Amino acid sequence: MRIAVTAMTDEGLAAPVAQHFGHAPYFVVLDVDAAEVSSVESLANPFLEGHQPGEIPQFISEQRAEVMLSGGMGGRAIQFFEQFGIATATGAAGTVAQAVTDYLDGRVLGAKPCADSEAHGHG
Repeated sequence: MRIAVTAMTDEGLAAPVAQHFGHAPYFVVLDVDAAEVSSVESLANPFLEGHQPGEIPQFISEQRAEVMLSGGMGGRAIQFFEQFGIATATGAAGTVAQAVTDYLDGRVLGAKPCADSEAHGHG
């Protein structure tokens, strides 16, 4: 399984999870086989300075991710990920390693738009 996680730094598994999907400075993309991480790559967010709806989900899709984990995410982003066939989960916290463990153990599942997203019209 290939998982992408929003991150505040480029420290791979040790990076803190970014809580706002669209403003994440980095994405950590990792491969998990039988609950073991087999590869880790930190990618700078190419749209950090500004993005159009759908650009980041497309970028994540190009990385062949099957799952996107984040602290929070807007409704439109969730819809774009669904169009790309990528599962989303919000509520991730701690380090990237902890977020992946929480997801694999079923403690972080599903996505709903964050309150901030609702407030500024991202539904």
